[in-house]
This record gives sequence, C-alpha cells and structure tokens, in this order.
Amino acid sequence: MRRFLPALLLIAASLLSGCGYNALQRQDEQVKAAWSEVLNQYQRRADLVPNLVSTVKGYASHEREVLEAVTQARASVGSVQATPQLMDDPQAFARFQAAQAQMTGALSHLLAVSENYPNLKADAAFRDLQAQLEGTENRIAVARMRYIAAVQDYNNIVRQFPSNLTAKAFGYQVRPNFTVDNERAIAAPPKVDFGAQPSH
Repeated sequence: MRRFLPALLLIAASLLSGCGYNALQRQDEQVKAAWSEVLNQYQRRADLVPNLVSTVKGYASHEREVLEAVTQARASVGSVQATPQLMDDPQAFARFQAAQAQMTGALSHLLAVSENYPNLKADAAFRDLQAQLEGTENRIAVARMRYIAAVQDYNNIVRQFPSNLTAKAFGYQVRPNFTVDNERAIAAPPKVDFGAQPSH
C-alpha cells in the first residue's frame, strides 16, 4: 500500500488542481478588489457634490429644481448600502446601479445649467470642482470597466465544467454585472467646455 501512496497523492493533487477551486478563489478576490475600486470612485464623486451644489447656489440660487435634483440623487446613492454582499444580490445591485445613473444624470444637468452663468464659470472654485468631477467620472468609467472584466472572468469559471461543480459545492454563484442600454453614454464623463460663451 505504501508503494501506491505517492501515486495516489499525485492523482489527488492533479484532481484538486483541475477542479478550479484555486481559480475560483483568485477570481473572487479580483472581483472584490475591482468592486472596492468602483465604490471608492463613486464615493469620491458623492463627496464632491455638497461643495459643487454650494458653489452653484452662490451664483444660481434660483435654479432650485436642478440643485434639489442633485441633492436628492446624492441622498438616493447614500440610501443604497454598498456592502460586499451587494455584488451577490442582482436586485440590490440593480438599485445601486439605478441610483448611480440618477446621480450621473443630475450632475450632467447641473453642469449644463452652469453654462448660463458666466460668473459661475469664471469662479476658480467651480472650475476646480468641475475638473475634479471630470477626473472622477473618468476613474469611474475605468473602475467599472475593470469590474465588468473581473466579473466576466469569474462568471466564466463558475459556469465552465469542471469548475462549475466546485463552484456549486462551495456555494459560488454567478454575479450580476453592470448593464445599461447605452454603456458608452453612461460611462462618458459630463462634457465640460470652459470656452463656450453663453447665448444672450
């Protein structure tokens, strides 16, 4: 029996390496890391909103509806608890995605309205906030792209044979991913044009 032990260990090791367990672990960690970066960038954007609203209010206080829409969108984003478990719940993930899309739309509208106020556009603090927002939107697009790729790789392992058997045995399930009608449109940062002159 002892003489067969090395052969049995070799067979067991090859079976374990082929079952996909380690690949599942590796991909799961990549998804978690990518998700953390998505949340980090969305939080960065949410943190810019109060200063942006305050600055715009100083020059365009009668744009109440636009300012309220941005504030409400930020509150909506804050109401969705972005826990790691959110990645495993398609409905919660969809609510998170909808709240972020609402924020993107509200900020785009706010920046469009700001074009009508030359003094606001000339304000150094506002220009700095616009630049930070544009940079953050670009980082969000990159973070989402990396998350989408990580989830795609993870979902492939969860579905492929024989790793799907290991995934099932250990409770790994397919994760939801970002989906929108027009991915390019929502990933594009709001247009910021410092040179445009308001029409009179």
